Amino acid sequence: QDTRRDAPTVPMLLMKMCSSHPAGVIAAVCRYPLGMSGGHIPDEDISASSHWSDSTAAKYGRLDSEGGDGAWCPKTPVDPNDLKEFLQIDLHALHFITLVGTQGRHAKGHGNEFSPMYKINYSRDGTRWMSWRNRHGKQVLDGNTNTYDIVLKDLEPPLIARFVRFLPVTDHSMNVCLRVELYGCVWLDGLVSYNAPVGQQLILPGGTIIYLNDSVYDGAFGYSMTEGLGQLTDGVSGLDDFTQTHEYHVWPGYDYVGWRNESTAGGYVEITFEFDRIRNFTAMKVHCNNMFAKGVKIFKEVQCYFRADTSEWEPSAVSSVLVLDDVNPSARFVTVPLLHRMASAIKCQYYFADTWMMFSEITFQSDAAMYNNSVPPADAPVVPTTYDPTLKVDDSNTRILIGCLVAIIFILVAIIVIILWRQFWQKMLEKASRRMLDDEMTVSLSLPSESSMFNHNHSSSSSEQESSSTYDRIFPLGPDYQEPSRLIRKLPEFTSGEEDTGCSGPAKPSQASVPEGVPHYAEADIVNLQGVTGGNTYSVPALTMDLLSGKDVAVEEFPRKLLTFKEKLGEGQFGEVHLCEVEGMEKFTGKDFALEGLDGSLNHPVLVAVKMLRADANKNARNDFLKEIKIMSRLKDPNIIRLLAVCIADDPLCMITEYMENGDLNQFLSRQQAGSPSAGHAPTVSDLQFMATQIASGMKYLSSLNFVHRDLATRNCLVGKHYTIKIADFGMSRNLYSGDYYRIQGRAVLPIRWMSWESILLGKFTTASDVWAFGVTLWETFTLCREQPYSQMSDEQVIENTGEFFRDQGRQTYLPQPVLCPDSVYKLMLSCWRRDTKDRPSFQDIHRLLQDSASEE
Repeated sequence: QDTRRDAPTVPMLLMKMCSSHPAGVIAAVCRYPLGMSGGHIPDEDISASSHWSDSTAAKYGRLDSEGGDGAWCPKTPVDPNDLKEFLQIDLHALHFITLVGTQGRHAKGHGNEFSPMYKINYSRDGTRWMSWRNRHGKQVLDGNTNTYDIVLKDLEPPLIARFVRFLPVTDHSMNVCLRVELYGCVWLDGLVSYNAPVGQQLILPGGTIIYLNDSVYDGAFGYSMTEGLGQLTDGVSGLDDFTQTHEYHVWPGYDYVGWRNESTAGGYVEITFEFDRIRNFTAMKVHCNNMFAKGVKIFKEVQCYFRADTSEWEPSAVSSVLVLDDVNPSARFVTVPLLHRMASAIKCQYYFADTWMMFSEITFQSDAAMYNNSVPPADAPVVPTTYDPTLKVDDSNTRILIGCLVAIIFILVAIIVIILWRQFWQKMLEKASRRMLDDEMTVSLSLPSESSMFNHNHSSSSSEQESSSTYDRIFPLGPDYQEPSRLIRKLPEFTSGEEDTGCSGPAKPSQASVPEGVPHYAEADIVNLQGVTGGNTYSVPALTMDLLSGKDVAVEEFPRKLLTFKEKLGEGQFGEVHLCEVEGMEKFTGKDFALEGLDGSLNHPVLVAVKMLRADANKNARNDFLKEIKIMSRLKDPNIIRLLAVCIADDPLCMITEYMENGDLNQFLSRQQAGSPSAGHAPTVSDLQFMATQIASGMKYLSSLNFVHRDLATRNCLVGKHYTIKIADFGMSRNLYSGDYYRIQGRAVLPIRWMSWESILLGKFTTASDVWAFGVTLWETFTLCREQPYSQMSDEQVIENTGEFFRDQGRQTYLPQPVLCPDSVYKLMLSCWRRDTKDRPSFQDIHRLLQDSASEE
């Protein structure tokens, strides 16, 4: 892939992933600049074979920099028959490098030298050098055609190295100059080589040959592979069908390394792994094919031996016996616990369970051992070394450490004092601020298409909306890609009576004009109405903001003493959700509304959900809570949870909403499969379609108001009598569903398994993205919620799969058809997951199709 200057960066969601992933690397995500252009790689770590002058020395070979005379230039012209000139970078640690960038010498228009081609050599130890080659064996990469453009080249396969050399290549003798950058991330596995038998060939009954060799292995080949790395560490996991591949124009079986049982002695394959230092190993993850219909199975047992240095292997092994799966043919990661064994090398014997065994990735989870692993000088006497994890590290810096701790303690004390002081004045001004909040209910936006947010997530400050990472990530996508951070800066600023913190009070557009052609980004042009319970987010368009202009809330004050608290349902940063029982609620509901559980009798106890603002909530949270009440009071639909009453005369502020007697749909359906139905009998297919139709009806109502729910899922649908369904909004506040959300460090949590590709990659939340989430909710319903969507994938793999929807090359993975799901309903699901938003059905269409499907049953 060739990407020119100004390649966009990705949202913060993807930027955090690589650093938080404990072992293994996702090549599509690991694309951070490693420090040439940003200056994080110091001058002394950049060297060269020669340089023309001090002003074109190696240190000036930084991408997009004009230092010195504008680039690194070798002393003599480059000869096509003698590639001896190189620019070298020392990263000081192993890195997984997926992308490189090159540039010529521009020198503010005075330069005319560039390298039209180049090669890359790399080393993991500084002594043994390898030449990078692509998946087809080609070593030369196309370089620059002028002195100013940045040309990015994907390295497929990626390389794992500490030292990297760029060697200019020409087709005739000529002067060249070069500026470069490396992109990737730290290689956390610490694996420097693996030794294994050479992969073999499988001949299918039709005569097709499946080549299962490690074609990109960079070590020595023979009967076995030694001292190298290859496809088992390239970050690409094989598909369920081993005859299919992720890459184009390669041979069948390319993604896997495989062995036949009959060709091995002892019924196992032995692989030895060498690491950069002694490590404390917790687990090994092996991605295996399990296409048992063709004689391929996951290994049935593995025995791993450990070695701490160059001595003999330790006699005690870690052994794991697997329970084989003869039902699901999907490829998968198998996790083998390594029980915190200390080693610098591991030898594992994988035992066959069938004719063939195929691996595509092997990763390790470990921590560096906490003792001195430094190499003694060459002339030092050889002393037998015993590695003892209990040895203390050198305490020569104890004084500095103690000083730092004391300073930290003083800082924490100062922060606590400031917080207490602010809370004191906040209480003093509480009555005045309450009056101010009543005046801050009008929200106006400058663009007709802009939205305000009804948000139960803790919003970030405006300073947090831009990347706080040292590096931006390079992600060469197509022309449709929109960079959120840039769009935020282009949109008009909002001002109010207080400093903008990202969830501030009344917002009025500034006089700044909006540039024409600025694309819409749902997170950039909103005023956040921050909820307090950690629940989901509604997006409320400007055309419905007249709901906020009324002076009176359309619900009444409820006597707090009539609430009987039964159970805490969940909590967020500033509030809690409780299940309460109440009598006399019928006096506070309109005649046009039949309260669930009332059954027409007076003073009948009714279950309600009470959202409560904590006493320590700040002014913004209180403001958002009152705005949430205003919006919720205007929503009236049989399939939407209704706001019944409020308690805002004094603290703590509360809003009282409906609660259905059977709880949320996820737990309700899960209980059915356990054999203890809550409504008298297990739901039939018709019952499931009836429930799905009600969800579609509620979403049709929201979409008619241009509301965007943003967290539609079975956990956010409540179930009443006779399978009555109402859409709610506080599923995120329950610890029970914390695993359904992907947490970004320092920012929000996102339900990525329910989110459309454009919401994850581009930050766009629309009714069309709600349609996508409805398709996943429909899938949950017809599986009786017995598994999480994409349960075979990690969170990172789910995000990588959304990238396949973006690229739209037919390699994206869809949720499979549930057993109970009629073909017509699954066809509807697939239409909800169409790549282009305009091709997805509306909720009006979905509601009609489900009604028609139910009538046909």
